[in-house]
Amino acid sequence: MARIAFAALALLSLAFSPGGLAAEVTLRLATTTSTENSGLLRAILPAFEAASGLKVHVISVGTGKAMKLGENGDVDVVLVHSRPDEDQFVAQGFGVNRRDVMYNDFVIVGPREDPARVRGMKDVLAAMRRIFESKATFVSRGDDSGTDKMEKSYWAEIGQRPGGKQYLSAGQGMGEVLTMAGHVAGYTLTDRATYGAYRSRIPLDILVEGDAKMFNPYGVIAVNPARYPDVNHKGAMQFVEWLTGADGRRAIAGFRVNDEQLFFPTSR
Repeated sequence: MARIAFAALALLSLAFSPGGLAAEVTLRLATTTSTENSGLLRAILPAFEAASGLKVHVISVGTGKAMKLGENGDVDVVLVHSRPDEDQFVAQGFGVNRRDVMYNDFVIVGPREDPARVRGMKDVLAAMRRIFESKATFVSRGDDSGTDKMEKSYWAEIGQRPGGKQYLSAGQGMGEVLTMAGHVAGYTLTDRATYGAYRSRIPLDILVEGDAKMFNPYGVIAVNPARYPDVNHKGAMQFVEWLTGADGRRAIAGFRVNDEQLFFPTSR
């Protein structure tokens, strides 16, 4: 009896040790707020968990913060949307086996009254310039996310950016920023998927869309096990292969909000 009790205690200790069984069945995923706020992960992760036997722990932050978690070895895999930063992440040895996953697009949303008169414009830079010149309120993510980086690149291209009360830097995720923009009757740049999930709750319309500059691709990257031996690399690669394989692509394509497809798997 004592021998059985000792064996049970040893197994329990192993399961909760840093390198034990519990570590093997958990996958730490750092990802953008758009994949969480849109509802995509809630829709597709159960199928992956059932197929893999892994439990995915999701950390939803901006792309910059998600990649910082990867750089520190605090997660096993990242799912983000800022290609230049993704390439740098791999080149600096923090990540391996980057794969294209899916895409959607950015849109500019704003109040239905549209004081800047940008409704129907296709040129995102011209629209941003008009928002600036009209002194209309613009709400920025301000959180080093992929959306924030894209917005800042537009201001840099036109050589102007609002300041003072015209420019509200939220430091929040996309859902919170859409809610804030609705409250202040302001404009903001958003991924189409998160807007689709929040559309019924906020008094904002899509006003600018269709510019090639607003293309929004996502990539998945396993954290480098050579740099961080304690990461669950096997689980990370299971996720990478599933997400970019037939089952993951089918799950992504099948995700809809109000019967609208919000993410499109990248062609292979």
